[in-house]
Amino acid sequence: MYATKGLMARLATGTALSLVLGASAAMAEDIRFWTTEEQPERLAKQQEMAAQFEKATGNSVEVIPVSETELGTRTTAAFAAGDLPDVIYHPLQYALPWAEAGILDTEAATDVVDGLGRDTFASGPLAMADYDGDIASVPVDGWTQMIVYRADLFAEKGLEPPNTFANVQAALEALHNPPEMYGFVAATKVDENFMSQVLEHVFLANGVSPVGDGGFQELDAAATTEVLDFYKAITKASPPGELYWKQSREIYFAGDAAMIIWSPFILDELAGLRDSAAPTINDDPTTKELAAATGIVTNFAGPSNPDGAAWGDVRYFGITNDADTEIAQAFVEFSMNDGYMQTLSIAAEGKFPVRTGTADEPGKFSAAWSEIPVGVDRKAPMKDLYAAEMLDEIVGGLKVAQRWGVEEGQLALASKMINSQAINRIVRQYIDEEIDAAAAIAAMNSELSSIN
Repeated sequence: MYATKGLMARLATGTALSLVLGASAAMAEDIRFWTTEEQPERLAKQQEMAAQFEKATGNSVEVIPVSETELGTRTTAAFAAGDLPDVIYHPLQYALPWAEAGILDTEAATDVVDGLGRDTFASGPLAMADYDGDIASVPVDGWTQMIVYRADLFAEKGLEPPNTFANVQAALEALHNPPEMYGFVAATKVDENFMSQVLEHVFLANGVSPVGDGGFQELDAAATTEVLDFYKAITKASPPGELYWKQSREIYFAGDAAMIIWSPFILDELAGLRDSAAPTINDDPTTKELAAATGIVTNFAGPSNPDGAAWGDVRYFGITNDADTEIAQAFVEFSMNDGYMQTLSIAAEGKFPVRTGTADEPGKFSAAWSEIPVGVDRKAPMKDLYAAEMLDEIVGGLKVAQRWGVEEGQLALASKMINSQAINRIVRQYIDEEIDAAAAIAAMNSELSSIN
């Protein structure tokens, strides 16, 4: 039942899944699946999908929860012991390092992607997992950071959507009127990862990165100055104080901010579906008034990078080199096809479909995703909460999703730079006018160049 990389199985039957279906009655086997989605409700959904796969193929899947904080060390230890699971659900940062270390069977993953059809996947997540022409792991789901904005106020003032630095600044001029309305709520608390994430998004939007193919690269002075000036503008249009995700959500939910940057996990709360984080724009905690007045932007562009970028977080199915390859491939294919809505329903508001459909039905999965109920205290499908064009923007952002260091194979180094919080601290010094742009750029280059 074990063929090299599943290639012969595909040639003979079209997909690994069809081979498994044909042979399951005679040779049922077990595989192990590690998942970082360990919360009880999410784990139960994955176990349901495993049961569906066993019913279809006769092959059982043991679903094993692993804390994301322990995933790296546990995987390394299992690899050394020759005891890796067959499939691992993992975040982006492990895809290329694990491929280089020999943990992942990149040919098996590539086989699955090609069998399902590369054109059916969003290009951004595939590019992030590119490994010498192969795909290190199969993209499963992802999300892109968003500029969340008051589309109603933009329309009243005849403003363009805030998809460029210039459009955001034009909106600040038109809408910033504190304390009734702040133009923005920018992240300024330097020891919060939220500020790191927002800043990387803004730097990416203007095509600025501190890493290149060889590691650290000096920041482009002109483009970085544009980033600094833009970030100062949005912070000057923000409330005073140490601001991070909590204040940005609260101020926007109160109707007192025109724009914020947030993850899509805000979408169910914005629509009044979560009592612990309800809109306060009126007296009804279940109101959908604010959701109806809101627009989003995923792809955001600065003057030095007119194509723009979206900050993306993507999760993958890695097929390991210790796997029962054909069964593992079949399970991944099932999870990305017949079982795909079960996969995404784990947390649909933050699991956008990276596979939008099939060759015959290109929008099949994105349409079905919009019908998955989201929320905590109340449930409703995305399509009942937001307009179709807004959902298209949400899913479409994955086509241009980026992160520092991915394309250059330097994601690990970029992550260390981000985690050092040097960029946060120095940008804050610039915002507070303790240093000028030239000094800020020199300080960032000095501190980031010492990280390895």
